[in-house]
Amino acid sequence: MERYIVKNIPRCDEEICEEFARLGVATVFEAQGQIGLMEERIKPIQQGVSVCGPAVTVICPAGDNLMIHAAVECCQKGDILVVTTIGEANKHGMVGELLVSSFMKRGVRALIMDGGVRDTMEIKRLNFPVWTTAVICTGTTKNKAGWVNAPAVCAGVIVEPGDLIVADDDGVVVVKRGEIKEVLEKSLARKKKEEGTAKKIEEGQLGVDFYGFRDVLAKLGVKYYETLEDVSKKD
Repeated sequence: MERYIVKNIPRCDEEICEEFARLGVATVFEAQGQIGLMEERIKPIQQGVSVCGPAVTVICPAGDNLMIHAAVECCQKGDILVVTTIGEANKHGMVGELLVSSFMKRGVRALIMDGGVRDTMEIKRLNFPVWTTAVICTGTTKNKAGWVNAPAVCAGVIVEPGDLIVADDDGVVVVKRGEIKEVLEKSLARKKKEEGTAKKIEEGQLGVDFYGFRDVLAKLGVKYYETLEDVSKKD
């Protein structure tokens, strides 16, 4: 099978990426029908960061990061590098401080790594956001071929070059590049609805009332008692 590198990919406007970053993973995931969420094993090494950008994808053999080095040339400002591995993914630190410094020079916004990273203390000091499935300091070789900007499966989700990646403390969600406008509209509508709900809560209203859950509880046969003594009396 031919290994290859695609140097140029489609990218959406930066303003759209900023909007998705403000909306966050949970809102986008729900708005697009609860699809596109990467498996829970991929987690941030930092907290309090929300990012969005077009995916530059990398597929490389586990334990060899040659293709990650090759991918740096294909990155532009605002991109998010999405790396997946073939083989035992979490046995090696595929990316460390020096590669991250290289990413930052190209303007890469974040790394999504289905595999291990290392030098996490230094990476956090650099304020470079990383989501990864493992932290491990084992080194890598640099002599095996793979792909840059080919369709990749990262933490259970297919990612194509140019798809939008939204990542924050809640995880990572993928928005297909052909659905960006539609998902953004749905996400903004959901956010507006959530703001209305937050206002009701601030006013002291209860979710069981404004969501109509009292009817649900009644249909399920759940009964209300004023006190514990009243529960005892029913027997």
